[in-house]
Amino acid sequence: MRSLLRLSHFIDAVNERIGRFAYWLLPLAILVGTWNVIGRYLGRAVGYNLSSNAFIEIQWYLFDLVFLLGAAYTLKHNGHVRVDVFYANASPKRKALIDFIGTLIFLLPFCLLVIFFSWQTVVFSWQIQEMSPDPGGLPRYPIKTVILIAFALLVLQGISEAIKKWNAFRQE
Repeated sequence: MRSLLRLSHFIDAVNERIGRFAYWLLPLAILVGTWNVIGRYLGRAVGYNLSSNAFIEIQWYLFDLVFLLGAAYTLKHNGHVRVDVFYANASPKRKALIDFIGTLIFLLPFCLLVIFFSWQTVVFSWQIQEMSPDPGGLPRYPIKTVILIAFALLVLQGISEAIKKWNAFRQE
């Protein structure tokens, strides 16, 4: 169990760093979004477009990165929504068991299905070097790749959580 807990600690550390990186993308997304709004209205006033499709897509991509890369970090910090019907009044040992079973039955299969069904779409996007259909838009294949990365990180964090919850359940 000790080696599994070390693995869990390593996964936690990786997702902690990635989550903190994603956290700092949020102010950047806000700045880009603010510029898009100001540029649109100021541009109308001066008769020149101060924003672009690329800036709008950068804003979307930054939000995507925050959301996707922050998912495993949020799981690590117990920030995901759960249904408290069985959980709210349970003992810590029972909560650990519920979390362990939920991870194995719901989280991991869901994440693996998303990876499985997204894989070919991402590969195809790279093969054709998919671009935005909007004039001046950005490439789509890098951001689609983040879907696979994010769900792989979520699988790893799910494994880490399962290890920790199983250990907590076994403890008396």
